Amino acid sequence: MTNSDAASLVASRIRDVPDFPKPGIMFKDITPMLADPEALDAAATALADPWRDAAVGKVVGIESRGFIFGALVAQKLGCGFVPVRKPGKLPADTESVSYKLEYGTDTLEIHRDGLAAGESALVVDDLLATGGTAAAACELVEKVGGKVAGCAFVVELGFLPGREKLGDRRCEALITY
Repeated sequence: MTNSDAASLVASRIRDVPDFPKPGIMFKDITPMLADPEALDAAATALADPWRDAAVGKVVGIESRGFIFGALVAQKLGCGFVPVRKPGKLPADTESVSYKLEYGTDTLEIHRDGLAAGESALVVDDLLATGGTAAAACELVEKVGGKVAGCAFVVELGFLPGREKLGDRRCEALITY
């Protein structure tokens, strides 16, 4: 299956939910795609394909849906998986980064020993919107000594400034709205 075919299949399994979580928002619900094994495998393969020659040492998945796709992409690339979580969820020594949200701030953490010095990491999440969460995950990778190979997303909301927050990092999205 080509990446174009995979994108079409995955897009056909994403439903629009109007006015969620608040009026005026058109939510892109990926749960029907997750329930379809063919679409889920197509998404994982298509997310991994652009990175096969990038010497990725670890895939870093952002809580929570990034865990699903990150683990699958890591398996496809034959490398390990490192979770990035909300504060207090990781059991060993962590590094943290706080970042701005539209209304307030949030914090993410990674295990200090999650990546070796200089190890290349692919940051994976389900959605690129404003870019704050992905940028914070990239900062965490670098804070523990890793190198960001790039970022991969199932869906990108192209009308929002997510890529701008990621600077010149390579970004790949399966579907852009």
